[in-house]
Amino acid sequence: MAGRLSLPEVDLSCPICCEIFKDPVVLKCSHSFCAPCLQQYWTHGRSRECPLCRSQSLDDPVPSLTLRNLCESCIQESEGPEETAGELYCDPGEMCLLHGERLKLFCLPDKEPICVVCHTSRKHKQHDCCPISEAVVDVKEKMKSALSSLQEKRDVFDKMKKNYEDTVAYIQVQARFVERRTREEFEKLHTFLRAEEEARVEALKREEEERSRAVAQKIEEITREITSVSESIRVLEEEIALEGVSVLHKCKRTLARANCPIRDPVTAPDALIDVAKYVGSLAFHVWEKMHKIVKYTPVTLDPNTAAPWLVLSDDLTSVCDSDEKQKLPDNPERYDPDTGVLGREGFTSGKRAWDVSVGDNTAWVVGVAKESIQRKEKVSSVLKNGYLCVYFYHKMYFAGTSPLTRLNLKRSPQRVRVLLDCDKGRVSFYDPHDNTHIYTFKHAITERVFPYFWVGCQQCPLTVEPLEVSVKAAEYC
Repeated sequence: MAGRLSLPEVDLSCPICCEIFKDPVVLKCSHSFCAPCLQQYWTHGRSRECPLCRSQSLDDPVPSLTLRNLCESCIQESEGPEETAGELYCDPGEMCLLHGERLKLFCLPDKEPICVVCHTSRKHKQHDCCPISEAVVDVKEKMKSALSSLQEKRDVFDKMKKNYEDTVAYIQVQARFVERRTREEFEKLHTFLRAEEEARVEALKREEEERSRAVAQKIEEITREITSVSESIRVLEEEIALEGVSVLHKCKRTLARANCPIRDPVTAPDALIDVAKYVGSLAFHVWEKMHKIVKYTPVTLDPNTAAPWLVLSDDLTSVCDSDEKQKLPDNPERYDPDTGVLGREGFTSGKRAWDVSVGDNTAWVVGVAKESIQRKEKVSSVLKNGYLCVYFYHKMYFAGTSPLTRLNLKRSPQRVRVLLDCDKGRVSFYDPHDNTHIYTFKHAITERVFPYFWVGCQQCPLTVEPLEVSVKAAEYC
């Protein structure tokens, strides 16, 4: 707060006349005198030197308004203190610490307030200045502009923070989705493996019963043979024990029975379980059968690139349009506002192929897109914008050249095959129904390209067709 500034009368007195200053002026050396006293001093042959420090003053004396106001206030205070009360209140921050003058000017080069004496000093001489009031207005305008800029930056940071918070929540959603899908897929595999295990164990049990039953029959046959032979042995032993003619009476029949031919027992072949059939390369043979339930698609859609209006299947192989915009993170990879989506894997070399089922979809684009494409603005998907695609809309087919090339197809394909040859710089399109050629782009692949899908139909999705897979062992000739 401003304090009351009270100066001794001696500080307000002219060093020449020793009276309170009248029309005070300031020399370059910062000493003040009455203007009449100084002129009279100089007219008496004193050249233009300071009466106190004798320094030469080539510049004209500068009127000291602050000192004059102080002197007038002092005189008024001595005449009527009640009338002048409050007029000498002055904030010390408004006074020049070097010259005691009120700060009335603002030095533009040095960006600091100065008094009129400072303006004539060597430090600020010939500097552009403006009144304090104007400087305050200008500075406030700059401060308002800076404030507005900082508020805008804070809004940007707030928005980014909210986006990161939403991203954290969405990461959790993604994690739960992946966990659910992983458990579902492994449950399918577990179900298959459990069923295969049960089938193999059941087959083993059946074979065990069959083999055991066959051996049991052999045991029964041998048991009967043993009984017959044992009876013949008993009879022979009894007759051998007889004496005299009685032996001769029975010998013919007994010897005939004893000499009856008996087949030697032989172990039946293939009586044992074929262990090798069950345990030989067991995992491979199970794997060989597993491929019938396992699907492989050459392209997997990347949900992190899908526009918020698109709906992807859980297995990430099909996409269709919708009316509702999903709340998804605005990550750099995502299409928005264009309703596009990319395949997860990009290619820079080699050959790739995939079939896309378009069915009765009324508006679609299929092909490849360069990694450098613009994803945050709606652009026409043509070659000059980084796309090599074929289009279907308004019941017409086009190739994505600049301008578009109208394609005259004899039949509307239900599927479109994309053949990518990065090394030769070719992207070809065919109807796999009869291998009819649709169009071929001849364009050098100088950066990574991704499978690209655009869809404008809600009823019929675009679907990447799975490939037939097989498991084979290497053969040596």
